[in-house]
Amino acid sequence: MTAVTVGGSYGEAHPNQPSDMVVNGHPAPHVPAAAFLLVALSGLILAGRRRYPLTVLLVSTGAVTAYTLLGYENGAALLNPAIALFAVALAVSVRQALITAAVVLVVLMGSTAAANPFGPTQGGFFLLPAMITGAVLGGIAISNRRAYVASIQDRARDEARRRVDEERLRIARELHDVVAHTMSTINVQASAAALVLTEQPDIAAQALQAIRTASKNGLRELRAILDVLRQADEADPISPTPGLSQLDTLVAGAVQAGLPVTVTTSGEPAALPAAVDLSAYRIIQESLTNVIRHAGPAAATVSLTYAGSRLLIEVADTGRGPQAGAGQADLDRSPTGHGLIGMRERAAAIGGTLQASSRPEGGFRVCATLPFTAPDEPAALPLAPAGEGTRP
Repeated sequence: MTAVTVGGSYGEAHPNQPSDMVVNGHPAPHVPAAAFLLVALSGLILAGRRRYPLTVLLVSTGAVTAYTLLGYENGAALLNPAIALFAVALAVSVRQALITAAVVLVVLMGSTAAANPFGPTQGGFFLLPAMITGAVLGGIAISNRRAYVASIQDRARDEARRRVDEERLRIARELHDVVAHTMSTINVQASAAALVLTEQPDIAAQALQAIRTASKNGLRELRAILDVLRQADEADPISPTPGLSQLDTLVAGAVQAGLPVTVTTSGEPAALPAAVDLSAYRIIQESLTNVIRHAGPAAATVSLTYAGSRLLIEVADTGRGPQAGAGQADLDRSPTGHGLIGMRERAAAIGGTLQASSRPEGGFRVCATLPFTAPDEPAALPLAPAGEGTRP
């Protein structure tokens, strides 16, 4: 721009056409070489327009204004303030850009009208409004476009971060369920083995075998869950996702832990969506874990009912029920853990419901209703704070 504007200004000061040498009776003024330094300054300063846009605009406009007030033709030199104004419009708000453009326009038009060698409205006087308007509106348009693209990129990053957080919550929930069930079983069996180790070694051996089985199954499930964190070039996990197809194994583990469990199924079994299948398994797993941990000597019954497009689950036990007068809110707020809240959130995540209450005949009951058809985009399973399985 320095070369273009200095060359243009030199051409304006040394016209070749006779008609350009005298305009409206005013001859073209002689411009000394030193005066072109002002035009060069207005162009060279543009190199810093990105870092110091307002300063560059001030210097460039000042240099061109000084060149104009000396009485020289300023047509080509006006390009440099326009480019500096464009850079300002990219960096400031729309209101500030418009105010700045108005000030620059008044200064340049005023100086041109005051010292134009060919008359107040000759030369580039009437081009100034269009030039300044184009520069400021162009800068505003590009600034808005950049802000729009940046907002899209921010939303994309937020969406990616949200998906990562949801996946972390899902993994944390799965870890909570697996660890709570496995460790509860191991704890109960270890306590039983310690009590009968010297007097009934056969029973102690059975308890140790139950611990071995529970820990093995727990490690397998943990490995399957943590495989989602593997590197892209690692092999896919071969362990199946937990579901009702593994209910027999789950019940066998509970029986080995000392909890007699009876499973009944009614209705025509149907293929379940993966989210429903997993949720059903985890609800039963958490319920049995709570019975093992909190019910005392008890037996449990797991009932599965396929009714139309719904799966009804009931896990009932004959152990100790909640304290007298405890309401649903009290059960949810039980200080011993967040198992009930977690199960309820898991059911709600796939459009189902879950209720937990005491039984009139004694014991505790968990009832869940899970729809077969999951939402179009199932929500990630919410995280229940890490803790022990809840039971009043």
